[in-house]
Amino acid sequence: QVRLVESGGGLVQPGGSLRLSCAASGLLFSRFAMSWYRQAPGKERELVAIITSGGGTTNYADAVKGRFTISRDNAKYTVSLQMNSLKSEDTAVYYCNAGGRVNGYWGQGTQVTVSS
Repeated sequence: QVRLVESGGGLVQPGGSLRLSCAASGLLFSRFAMSWYRQAPGKERELVAIITSGGGTTNYADAVKGRFTISRDNAKYTVSLQMNSLKSEDTAVYYCNAGGRVNGYWGQGTQVTVSS
């Protein structure tokens, strides 16, 4: 059974930082591209960042480029999202994904709230 468990969300002031982590189990982690998505209230779920299976290539949504960094540790079956210079518009539930939006696996999500 595949499990993706996110952690690290919370309340942070604008300009602050958070680091999200996702622990994976039940899959051959090193064979999966890993992604972070987010969904704000009343909006569709959107891709935030993606990293290839070997970690050599990353891509980011325009809204987070230069502020967020995705990384992975294939030995520990974890993927992380370092979020800096957070803005109120980053407020959302953040989801870890393995294998893509359509046929992939999802975590339960972690809430990130950016507010003063």
